[in-house]
Amino acid sequence: MTEVTALWLPILVSAVLVFVASSIIHMAPLWHRGDYPRMANEEQVMDALRPLNIAPGGYFFPRPSSQAGMRAPEFVEKMRRGPVAMLTVFPNGEMGMSRQLTTWFIFCLVVGLFAALVAGAAIPRGGDAHLVFHLTALTALAGYSLALWEMTIWYRRELSMSLKATLDGVIYAMITGATFMWLWPS
Repeated sequence: MTEVTALWLPILVSAVLVFVASSIIHMAPLWHRGDYPRMANEEQVMDALRPLNIAPGGYFFPRPSSQAGMRAPEFVEKMRRGPVAMLTVFPNGEMGMSRQLTTWFIFCLVVGLFAALVAGAAIPRGGDAHLVFHLTALTALAGYSLALWEMTIWYRRELSMSLKATLDGVIYAMITGATFMWLWPS
């Protein structure tokens, strides 16, 4: 067993490296460029929604007032007529990224911490490097990728988006595993 306090360096370094890799992946015109295409009638949709002054948050519509309401003829007709949508409304104004980047880095630290906890419970100091890589990469893959599939399963997010996000997770997991393998205490 390796105590988690001895693994602070691989936790921190893997978080930094994953953060940099994710920045490159999302800023370069690679596979995420077409994730959210522009609506053909974007101006009309924005003009129609603007007067409603919708508060920032997540919405699903049409939405019944209760589970029993899902069977009501009025609700069934609303679903038939559409549109049926999930909508995320952001605050108006410039989209600063500092909050998202900060919380993403914290998330990377948390994934690294979980990888350290799993591997540290199973592998002693100076343990087998391949086992270190295996356990930390698998734990990181679970942290970075598995929950993303819920969006495709339940919320009809495009399959291609979950596949691409899983590819990102594989890259982040490999970085995490390699970092832990490199910096595992002897």
